[in-house]
Amino acid sequence: MLKLTETTNTEDQPDDTLTLPYDARQKSRQPATTKGGIQVGVFLPRGQTLKHGAILTNGQGFKVRVDAAPEQLSVVKCSDPLLFARACYHLGNRHIALQILPDELRFLTDHVLDQMLIGLGLTVEHQTLPFEPEAGAYHSHGH
Repeated sequence: MLKLTETTNTEDQPDDTLTLPYDARQKSRQPATTKGGIQVGVFLPRGQTLKHGAILTNGQGFKVRVDAAPEQLSVVKCSDPLLFARACYHLGNRHIALQILPDELRFLTDHVLDQMLIGLGLTVEHQTLPFEPEAGAYHSHGH
């Protein structure tokens, strides 16, 4: 098994690609298989979330690009700033991972949350797309 132990900023062409869903991109230690069929072990510092396009490497210089896997998402489009803010507030209050784009919100499909947003007057569509939620504003969270 090839160990990938760090991320790097390089413009060099990667040797292979690893496509992972959001949950897997949050794990610091895991086995995986690259697009090219290579068995790898990801061993990164804890607390690091891999973003789409991140490059993993090891001491031998082997480079693997991480791609965000398409996932089933709820997509809400809204051009009303107040309604958009209300939707963000209510979703954030539930501590879910949320991707915020201009006039659009995306989150892993949850039918209860879909119904809540419909109740606020929004329309929810389901699409299969890569998911890249906002990074947390704090390093730890406690109440």
